[in-house]
Amino acid sequence: MWLLLAVVVVVILFASVLYKRTFTPHELALTGVMAALSFAAYLFFRVPFYGGSSFHLGNTFTALAALLMDGVSGGLAGAIGLALADVLAGDPGYAITTFVLKFIIGVVCGLTAHRLCRIDTADPARRLPYVLRVTASAGSGLLVNVITDPLLGYFRNVYIFGQDYSVAQALAGVAGGVTLVNSLVSTVCAVLLYLAVRPALDRAGLLPRREPKGSVHQAKKA
Repeated sequence: MWLLLAVVVVVILFASVLYKRTFTPHELALTGVMAALSFAAYLFFRVPFYGGSSFHLGNTFTALAALLMDGVSGGLAGAIGLALADVLAGDPGYAITTFVLKFIIGVVCGLTAHRLCRIDTADPARRLPYVLRVTASAGSGLLVNVITDPLLGYFRNVYIFGQDYSVAQALAGVAGGVTLVNSLVSTVCAVLLYLAVRPALDRAGLLPRREPKGSVHQAKKA
């Protein structure tokens, strides 16, 4: 089980480096902070349910990191922080799927935020459209988790834990309901935190600089 966890971690880290070849010191530091916040939010704000599911606020910081930086950084922050929480709790089997699931949350949130909704170049003065973009970005990855969490959890319970199929199905149903509530609450928290901290981090020069598409084309013409 520990070997499988190590393989999953290495594969995802390798894929992350291939996709995002450079990490600035600010990005590494902020990723570490978000990983620590995910870890703390899971351990200290957690309500366990039957079958290993739990309500917690750890996913909030996975989405927040993806909104502030990019999908890979957000995914790594959540994957490292929450998988480490599982390991320290003595659940390496859960850590395997946690690492994958949280990375998916970050990547989906990041792609939606910076490629589709383009929250970096959106005008905060247009309050409602801006908040809707941020909400759609945060909610995208967290709501995808409503599908992926029970699905991967089912295969984990059957093929790693050796549970009966009917038991695994029942636990997947519980996980789906808990994850839905978790995702909705985490989306609200991530949006509120993003709106609160992004201006200050931007003024401090701690966030990646992204140029609008139009400015790139104008520079080329010049």
